[in-house]
Amino acid sequence: MKVIVNGEAQDVAAETLSELLVLMEYEGDWLATAVNGELVHREDRFNRSLNDNDRIEILSPMQGG
Repeated sequence: MKVIVNGEAQDVAAETLSELLVLMEYEGDWLATAVNGELVHREDRFNRSLNDNDRIEILSPMQGG
C-alpha cells in the first residue's frame, strides 16, 4: 500500500496505524499521530485502518534546546 508519511511517499505492508508505527520503529507513549489531518489518539491506533494515499503525520518529542 502506498501512503505518505511525514511528507514522504512510502510503500508499506501495514493495515493499521499501529502496525505502521511498529514497521517504522516508532516507539513510546509520547507520539502524536494524525491520518489525513485527523488526530488519532494512542488508544485508537490499533483500530485505525490505513488506505492507499493516506497522509500520515507522526510527531515525536525532540531533545535539546
